[in-house]
Amino acid sequence: MHAQPAFPYPPGASAQANRRRHRSPAVLGFLTGASAVGAAWAIWALTPALTGPDTFTLNGTFTLLDGAIGNVSTTGCMGTGGYDDIAEGTSVTVYDEAGTVLATGGLIDSQLDTVSSDCVFTLQVAEVPDDRPMYQVEVSHRGKVAVDADSAKLGAVSLSLG
Repeated sequence: MHAQPAFPYPPGASAQANRRRHRSPAVLGFLTGASAVGAAWAIWALTPALTGPDTFTLNGTFTLLDGAIGNVSTTGCMGTGGYDDIAEGTSVTVYDEAGTVLATGGLIDSQLDTVSSDCVFTLQVAEVPDDRPMYQVEVSHRGKVAVDADSAKLGAVSLSLG
């Protein structure tokens, strides 16, 4: 009489095949873990590309010289004649060196300089990508002015017209 195993293998199956079946969960677990690590790495690596570069707010001043000023009040000043497009809310556009629009903002908070009789505006453009070596800034349709990246980021932009 031959002793039979307590749990006989199905017909045609061997002990070798049974061991392979027990390895499958380990291999599956390894592959699942590797996939999760790969997906996490891909998300981490691609996040800067998906969100774009860091940005800054370009701040500065725009001065409308004495001869171009019209309506002056306690709340501010604005241009007159050929300069009547210059007022609080006038668009300010920032371009890269190739002329591609990067961001738009505007002129805000005008004040009359009582010493020079010039109208001085605060210039502000948010969300400017900070990965460029230089920028071009245009107020209204008055032409682009080149500004180096350091001046743009430090709020040292100072433009004038008139």
